[in-house]
Amino acid sequence: MNKVKHALFLFVILMLVWVLLTSWNTQEIVAGIIVSVLIVLLTMKLEPVLGAIRVNPKSILYSILYFFTFIKELIVSNLDVARRVLSPSLPINPGFVKVNTRLKSKIGKLVLANSITLTPGTLTAEVEGDHLYIHWIDVTEDKIDGATKEIVGKFEKYLEVIFG
Repeated sequence: MNKVKHALFLFVILMLVWVLLTSWNTQEIVAGIIVSVLIVLLTMKLEPVLGAIRVNPKSILYSILYFFTFIKELIVSNLDVARRVLSPSLPINPGFVKVNTRLKSKIGKLVLANSITLTPGTLTAEVEGDHLYIHWIDVTEDKIDGATKEIVGKFEKYLEVIFG
């Protein structure tokens, strides 16, 4: 993504968020424009990192689908951990597993690692090349392919389209 396209994309996203979070009066809109322009100018050096974000109708659709998938996984994992806390007799099998990722961009791997960490019961301990090391509250699959499918598979199919 070239710098102008990146700057315009970031400005539009920031303004959308600003408009959704504030009232629709002239002062608020002008303040939003000023803040958005300042943020765009301050982040111009981050373009190589953010440049991996694809901007097309398919990636926007997949971003929305990813959001709902993440929320679903967040709720399911919260309920699972709460159930384990409230029923101490439930067995847990904590441990580290190694998983693969097909994502190539740094920001894609960052979003994947954070998505895994934000869902209770899993924690990304390290990202090393195409591998992530995950601490899992209940290791049900210790082989790389099985653990990858169980932990990464839900997120990666969307992130591949968004970040490549």
